[in-house]
Amino acid sequence: MAERCRLSTDMQTNPGAYLGAAMGSLAKTGRDKVTVIASPSLTTFGLWVEQLLAESTGKEGTGLIPIAQEPVLKPNAYGADRFFVYLKLNREKNSALDQAVQALVKADQPVLQFNLRDCYDLGAEFFRWEFATAVAGHVLGIHPFDQPNVQESKDNTNRVLETFQSTGRLPAQPNHQPKEVAKALSGLLQPGTYLSVLGYTTPTRPLEAAVGRLRRALMSTYSVATTFGYGPRYLHSTGQLHKGGPNTGVFLELVDRMAPDLPIPGRPFSFGTLANAQASGDLESLRTHHRQAIRVQLGRNPATVVDAIAAAVMGTRGSDRRTGTRKPYPKTRR
Repeated sequence: MAERCRLSTDMQTNPGAYLGAAMGSLAKTGRDKVTVIASPSLTTFGLWVEQLLAESTGKEGTGLIPIAQEPVLKPNAYGADRFFVYLKLNREKNSALDQAVQALVKADQPVLQFNLRDCYDLGAEFFRWEFATAVAGHVLGIHPFDQPNVQESKDNTNRVLETFQSTGRLPAQPNHQPKEVAKALSGLLQPGTYLSVLGYTTPTRPLEAAVGRLRRALMSTYSVATTFGYGPRYLHSTGQLHKGGPNTGVFLELVDRMAPDLPIPGRPFSFGTLANAQASGDLESLRTHHRQAIRVQLGRNPATVVDAIAAAVMGTRGSDRRTGTRKPYPKTRR
């Protein structure tokens, strides 16, 4: 892979340059949601691609918006802002994915397919995607090797912690109920936007399953791309894109009760306070950049709250169909 990318000056035979040119060129036409579909044992590779593309290209009001581990649905759940890359591992059970990808091709969605002989071929994919990201950055006219907005949320977190140390309280943040969230989303999500779920909570399988159901509901209702990341991890990956990339994101911040909590040795605040400060700091950063952000305080059962939001989203779709009306979408800032 490295030799083919280094030696070939023909775009058609240079695997890294071809992928990079495709991503950059399609993004300039509005297809900036690079959606990675992968065989079951390769799904986590999409999370690495997510960080690579988001942190490298999401700046100066442009960038590639990587979509990883999203439910694979029928073609009518996708808009005209998608570019699909299918990573297929041979000898794995791929029949369902093969059918889904073929349906996307028939629906005239742009799809690239890379066939991997075995898991060792992932080494070549790492190189291909890194090379391609540099090429895409050139096509988009940005510098792919800096991350100017990552430090911003850290600085905001420190200011929130200073407030806590001087007052003994974190800044108050509005909390929205599931039906309020669904109603707000109905006026914010439009073709070309994406919904990013930001989870400041303990990773669990029930929660991730509930987020998957929420993503499916949003895709089915609004045909928008969806992402999901745990905080504060995402601050060092998609966080750069959220603030520096295209202003087409809508952000749903889910914040846990942080219980039980633990003290941080040598610090006047706990781990729970730190996590809440990071959530508040990033929310401040998003709003400073005129991003649309909604905060939800999770209760004792986070998965139940997420499922309630998904049910409210589906209920909003039913209400729109009955009345035949939708709230007008606001113009998207870039």
